[in-house]
Amino acid sequence: MDIPRTPPDRTRRRLVVGGASAGAVILVTLALARLEPAAPTVERASLWIDTVTRGPFVREVRGNGSLVPEQVRWIPALTESRVERIVVLPGAVVTPETVLLEMTNPELETRTREAELALTAAEADLAALRVTLDHALLDQQAQAAAVRADYLQSQLEAASSDELARQGLVSEIQAKIARLRLEEAATRSELEERRMRSAEAANEARLTAQQARLEQLRELAKLRRRERDGLAVRAGIAGVLQAIVVEPGQQVSPGTNLARVADPSRLKAELRVPETQARDVVIGLPANVDTRNGVVSGRVVRIDPAVTNGTVLVDVELDGELPRGARPDLSVDGTIVVERLDDALTVGRPAFGQPDSRVTLFKLSSDGDSATRVAVRLGRGSVHRIEVVEGLAEGERVILSDMSTWDAVDRVRLE
Repeated sequence: MDIPRTPPDRTRRRLVVGGASAGAVILVTLALARLEPAAPTVERASLWIDTVTRGPFVREVRGNGSLVPEQVRWIPALTESRVERIVVLPGAVVTPETVLLEMTNPELETRTREAELALTAAEADLAALRVTLDHALLDQQAQAAAVRADYLQSQLEAASSDELARQGLVSEIQAKIARLRLEEAATRSELEERRMRSAEAANEARLTAQQARLEQLRELAKLRRRERDGLAVRAGIAGVLQAIVVEPGQQVSPGTNLARVADPSRLKAELRVPETQARDVVIGLPANVDTRNGVVSGRVVRIDPAVTNGTVLVDVELDGELPRGARPDLSVDGTIVVERLDDALTVGRPAFGQPDSRVTLFKLSSDGDSATRVAVRLGRGSVHRIEVVEGLAEGERVILSDMSTWDAVDRVRLE
């Protein structure tokens, strides 16, 4: 059988064409593999874009809070008693003498009367003691005067006896007897003087002791009267009654808070600053408090040493006149000026940008049609802006919105 044969030129041509086709397929495959995936598209209107600028930079921290009175007075119960009647309701303007509550305590009236009677008796005892001691002292003084007179008489007799003895008119023995009587009279006079001084000191001591007992009873009576008068609970200061924390018929013990009065003319702002920002706040820094009806300037006067729920309580004393409508417990926003820089490279604060940290942001191209991811190191921060340490230059525009959806890509297109 005859087998047909393919000419050699045709076989060679087929091999060349096949090899060329396979090579072309391989080249196309390699080219496609090297192509970058198409950048996703992001709607420009949904993005927050800002420009890097250089110039003055004011560092601020923000906190919200409320206005509170600088002078607040809690009125306690002075003694165990029962609430009889509420005279004034919260919100009323009061004076120091305004009666807020009426309390009752029958036993207190009895104790007050007993204290007053004891005081009266002690005063009478002191008066009687003075009379008794004065009479005894007069007797002592009379006796001392008599002894003094005997002493002076003995002096005269002794001198006379000595003179007569020298003249030989009386014996020497009589003169000696006169001198002995003089010595005895001198001793008796000295003893009487000492006895009288001792009696005066003793009288003074007895009077002092009785006076101390009298003062003790006087203070006790004063306390009882104050407790009795305290049954009519008064405001104590001028201001506004903020709260009554007891009900009629309620029995209260000494020290129980009954009502709260505040002076609304002197208010301060209590701001709660995030603990990450509070580290830069010190006493004396200027601040501005927004009452939503005006802005009032002030300064930091106190910083709470404790952290509560991630915030630090900062007290701001208000210097300016309060806007109309400012009242205790009004919600406010405050900004505290921490530092002023004359020249700094700053940009709007990114959604997740924290001071002294490294972040990645999308930087817009020169034509603004696309944005490429770049690494940026941030420095000191404020409420709305933050310092750029490296990674961006003045005039460049970046996307500050949350771009976590595009974490898998390094480039996006804007439309």
